[in-house]
Order: sequence, then structure tokens, then C-alpha cells
Amino acid sequence: MLIHGPSLAIGAIIAAASILVSFFAVNAINDEPELVIEPAPKIEDTISPNVISSTFMANSSPILGDPNAPITLIEFGDYQCHFCNVHFHNTEHNLLVNYIQTGKVKMIFKDFTIIGPDSVNAAHGAHCADDQEKFWEYHDILYNNWTGENNGWASSDNLLKFAQEIGLDVDKWSECMIDAKHSQIITDSSKDARDLGITGTPAFFVIGPDNKITKISGAKPYEHFEEIFDLELEKVS
Repeated sequence: MLIHGPSLAIGAIIAAASILVSFFAVNAINDEPELVIEPAPKIEDTISPNVISSTFMANSSPILGDPNAPITLIEFGDYQCHFCNVHFHNTEHNLLVNYIQTGKVKMIFKDFTIIGPDSVNAAHGAHCADDQEKFWEYHDILYNNWTGENNGWASSDNLLKFAQEIGLDVDKWSECMIDAKHSQIITDSSKDARDLGITGTPAFFVIGPDNKITKISGAKPYEHFEEIFDLELEKVS
């Protein structure tokens, strides 16, 4: 549940907004080429031996759930992606209630910012919120305010408004955005996605208790995740 913080001084908000507008106009965090996002085809089951565990776990969000959960779910997503939004609204809540909150699965989110500059700016907003331990609140408010791809909903003004609505210290958050503090994490996460052969979002990897890795491509229904999780949980003694 998102927590609305106390009202901030109007002058401070306007000043922060002005600074952020300058940031977004001048600072080009994203040097990734834009790709066409499609509901990704089924990904082959094998993974290159060159891929190491840091490709999955580094450059990511904080863990959602019990860090000692036997199963890890990794999502590569773009906050502007239509199918990522479908997954968030149709599937993620049930996964949260039935597997993450029960200590069976832990989840991390990794950026694959391939739709446009607003994708990177939104991702940066979430990482700056993480500096105040509110990554997942910002992640949720982004998807709850999604209205399409490259249509301006993730503008600098709206990103600032989202920061205010979840009770962030707007001055600290704005400074983080202006400094492009987390640009390297976002760039490296997208490189991790390419190293794993991902061509669209969302894409998921399930790491079981025996370190078996299962790939899931696209916004699959809840039952698809349920089947994989339950098979992996059978291995837990």
C-alpha cells in the first residue's frame, strides 16, 4: 500500500520541479537504442555458460520478500512497457499474496529500458526512491499511473508528483535525479538483459532451491508461475 506523505511547501515543489525539468532536458541518461517491444516469444531453456550469478542479481532492486526464501523470481521490465503493466495488474498481486508474503519466493526487479527516454527517467526515479527505502512503493505508483508508451505520463513533473505522493523527501530525491546518481546501475542492468538474450519485456527467471533456472517470457497468467513455483517447492525438504 502506498503511503501519502504530508503536504510539502508549494514553493519547494515548484523549485524542485524547475530543477528536474532542467535535468531531463539536459541529461541524457539513456544511450540505449530504442527497440520494438513485443510479447516476447518463448525463450529457449538453455543459458550460456558465460552467464554468472551477478548477471541475475547485480544492478537490481532491493529484495521483495524473505531474503531466505528458497525460490528467487527475477523480472526484467520497462516501466513504459504495456505487457509489463499487464503483468503488474493481472498477476503480480497474486504472486505477492500467495508466494512472496508467505516466504516461499523472493523477488527482484531489473531494468531493461528499451522503449524511450522516459523509461530511463522512471527507472531512475525508482532507484532514487530506493535511497529512502521506498523502491517498491515507487515501482508500484509508476505502474498504477501507466497510460501508454512514450505519451508523457512519466514526465519530470509527474515523477516528482509520485515522489511526493509516497512521502519521499523531495529535496533529496530531486538531488539524486539531478546528479544522475544511478545511471550506471540502469545501463548495466540493460546490459545484463542483453547478455541473457532477452529481446522484449517483461522477461522472468526463476531460480529454484537447487539453482535450476527457468525462463519465462512475456506476461504469462498467474497459473504459469504457480505451476513452476509449486514444482520447485517440492524440492524443499
